Amino acid sequence: MSDDSKFSTLSRRGFLKASMAAAAAGAAPTFFINNANAYVNAPTGGTVTLGFNVPQTGAYADEGADELRAYKLAVKHLNGEGDGGMMNTMKPLSLKGNGVLGKKVAYVTGDTQTKSDAARASAKRMIEKDGALMITGGSSSGVAIAVQGLCQDAGVIFMAGLTHSNDTTGKDRRKHGFRHFFNTEMSGAALAPILEKEFGKDRTAYHLTADYTWGWSQEGSIKKYTEALGWQTKAAVRTPLGAGDFSQYITPVLNSGADVLVLNHYGKDMVNSLTQAVQFGLRDKQVNGKDFQIVVPLFSRLMAQGAGENIKGIYGSTNWNWSLTDEGSKAFVKSFGAEYGFPPSQAAHTCYVQTLLYANACEMAGTFNPCGVIEALEGFKFEGMGNGPTEYRAEDHQCFKDVLVVRGNQNPTSQFDLLEVVNVTPRSAVEYAPDMLGGQLGSCNA
Repeated sequence: MSDDSKFSTLSRRGFLKASMAAAAAGAAPTFFINNANAYVNAPTGGTVTLGFNVPQTGAYADEGADELRAYKLAVKHLNGEGDGGMMNTMKPLSLKGNGVLGKKVAYVTGDTQTKSDAARASAKRMIEKDGALMITGGSSSGVAIAVQGLCQDAGVIFMAGLTHSNDTTGKDRRKHGFRHFFNTEMSGAALAPILEKEFGKDRTAYHLTADYTWGWSQEGSIKKYTEALGWQTKAAVRTPLGAGDFSQYITPVLNSGADVLVLNHYGKDMVNSLTQAVQFGLRDKQVNGKDFQIVVPLFSRLMAQGAGENIKGIYGSTNWNWSLTDEGSKAFVKSFGAEYGFPPSQAAHTCYVQTLLYANACEMAGTFNPCGVIEALEGFKFEGMGNGPTEYRAEDHQCFKDVLVVRGNQNPTSQFDLLEVVNVTPRSAVEYAPDMLGGQLGSCNA
């Protein structure tokens, strides 16, 4: 079906208003008219441009580097190069390996710096100057929420990268935003039964929390589920992103009476805070007649590499792990390993999958018009991409799938074999009502 028959026409008044506003701002209007239908950056040549917006500097730069590797691999596979990766395992599949809707995929990149303002600026540049039709990426929920809002206003699709805050598909959800990654609510629901089994119900927790939307969300979810077990929360202390030295925050833990330290940190912050906590002797202490424990609610293999020996035996959750043996995971690990010489991280997996899902939705819809793409993605059920059967829930654009609980491997067989999967929590145990986290999607902005 053509764009003409699928979508309502853009009024002349609306088009002139948008054009005048863009001109007044000093930017060229980005609307294109095709038989009176319009949407931002409609491709007119033989290519379609995607915008990969990742942290190339800052506390989450390691994640960003792996995200960019995955994006480049996805472009190769979409354009019919390489072995196809997960395009060989994804079901249902509309992609043909000749680009998207017959157009070769090109891309531009930006550096979010793990800062919302920088991320918005780079996304804006990619949309207005580079003609990006879809923006994806990021390793911070603050960044994701900021860029998602920008993309909603600009009329382009945002396929979120690594964002774990409930707010991304909760109170700050947007019609143009989609998230494959799980959230803190799911981490809490998956982790709590394992923490109860391993450490019991009588525990006192001390939280150190990254002071932005993800940290607050993670702290809230872990407190919710552990306090329901009977755990007490001794303190919850906020720490600045990229602090480096966490000693001033760890010292009070020693004499607090807490017997569990929960590190609501990610990236280099988690590496530094965990390493310093171990150096302070926390893992060797006994408090309240119990061995002191440390929990890292959100894990990644890249963080485990950075923390080294300190990660052994520590529990957390993760969205995906390269050791999974399903056909989709094996295909992606094989492709990524052949390209780069080492296995992919969960950030790489998420970004690769998001790119294929967007491209596949364009093929399903038969258009690049965001309203058609959104309609194709809402309620889309698929498998063959890791984590078992998965659904993009229409009500909030959150993917629902199995969640992994992992533990730092006590006896790794390689420098990459650092996390062992101890439990695969089924979707049914982590799913919640669509209205539980608040928010409204709004309408499509074409």
